[in-house]
Amino acid sequence: MMLLNIQTNNYMKFFISIYLLFFSVFIFSQDDEKVIKNIFDTTMTTSSSYELLDFLSNEIGHRLSGSLGAERAVEWGRSELSKIGFDKVWLQEVMVPKWVRGPKEFALIETQPGITFNVDLCALGGSVATPSVGIKSNVVEVKSFEELKILGKKEVDGKIVFFNRPMQPNLVSTFQAYGEAVDQRVNGAAEAIKYGAIGVIVRSMNLRLDDNPHTGTMSYGNLPPSKQIPAAAISTNAAEKLSKLLKITPNLKFLFRQQCKTYKDVKSYNVIAELKGSEFPDEIILVGGHLDSWDLGDGSHDDGAGIVQSMDIINIFNKINYKPKRTIRVVLFMNEENGLRGALKYAEISNKNKLNHIFALESDAGGFTPRGFSFSANNKNFELIKSWKYLFEPYLIQSFELGGSGADISPLNNGNNVLAGLRPDSQRYFDYHHTSIDTFDAINKRELELGAFSMASLVYLFDKYGIIK
Repeated sequence: MMLLNIQTNNYMKFFISIYLLFFSVFIFSQDDEKVIKNIFDTTMTTSSSYELLDFLSNEIGHRLSGSLGAERAVEWGRSELSKIGFDKVWLQEVMVPKWVRGPKEFALIETQPGITFNVDLCALGGSVATPSVGIKSNVVEVKSFEELKILGKKEVDGKIVFFNRPMQPNLVSTFQAYGEAVDQRVNGAAEAIKYGAIGVIVRSMNLRLDDNPHTGTMSYGNLPPSKQIPAAAISTNAAEKLSKLLKITPNLKFLFRQQCKTYKDVKSYNVIAELKGSEFPDEIILVGGHLDSWDLGDGSHDDGAGIVQSMDIINIFNKINYKPKRTIRVVLFMNEENGLRGALKYAEISNKNKLNHIFALESDAGGFTPRGFSFSANNKNFELIKSWKYLFEPYLIQSFELGGSGADISPLNNGNNVLAGLRPDSQRYFDYHHTSIDTFDAINKRELELGAFSMASLVYLFDKYGIIK
């Protein structure tokens, strides 16, 4: 009888503990739903993201590393962050490349003497200039480095190589399509030089057919300046036209002229703001984007949107009277576009000071409607993250994927922490990416603010629950 009573008591204790566990989860769940709804209401009615981006884009403009615009953006970032109520705002020095595009580029196709077609073209970031009169030669069209290798020096020497591999249209993820095509832009010149090419033109990284050439970084590897050749991108419409004309007139000539130049590295800064946590000040949650942009537009989507969304998070917390338990850092990284110098410097100093970044969130995929997040996390933390998914479902932000975060926060990955990237709808992103039409008028206020809400909500959850160690 005594044994039976002991067993009964044990069963009762077990069921009570299970009941209390589920009850506490239910209570916490209700609390989180209320807080996130409050974040949503506050963001969508009082967010300052759009106004901040208006000034950054229209009053400062493009912010290419080493430019006056980048210098002004640093001061603007420090000033605006100082108004929000952080405990500390400071600048972190970093040396960055300085590349200047120069006067507008010029290009044309000559099918025969006197018959020409103008071409929309822009120099790739980091490229050398052409001679002052430009370069003019026959064109070799390829879609891969393997095709280039097969043609070899005999077919390529003294010619302009035209890399014309489109972004793959039957991939749902446009970032995957971009990743599978961008090698020709980044490394095309270095590969073409091996076979004696005198110049490189690349189809723009864009799924849409239009007349907007897309710039972006390129590399010569370790080649000395004397071996380097000019590299430029042509619009997708121009690429289609050139490809068709080459089939009809294989001996046509292509001429392009650009006057870009690389100078010595110059001093710039990451802009950092910190709010100390009330309970776990040594655990850091970082949120940010990159302050620099390319020089053709004003960088509203890439990455002005991510900058202002990150800046707005503490504004939102202040308005709902939420006091973070963990230290929140907002970092406006410099030089993501052509070197990642800011991110590498931030990680270097963080590692030197043994800082404990438990979570980092980056927004660098445009200001479009958020669909969810991608995470770099171990399995146990991803299981925790998935338990929050239902909180985002009422807002249609329910895509939680394992794999990938963001370029600027990736150096912070230590295998135990969690990194995340905001994932907006990407179908239109590469229409604007690195072009002259990446401007403020391409931003939708509501979509931008939905991104700020999404980020603030995720930061709130990581601040409240931390990570599994």
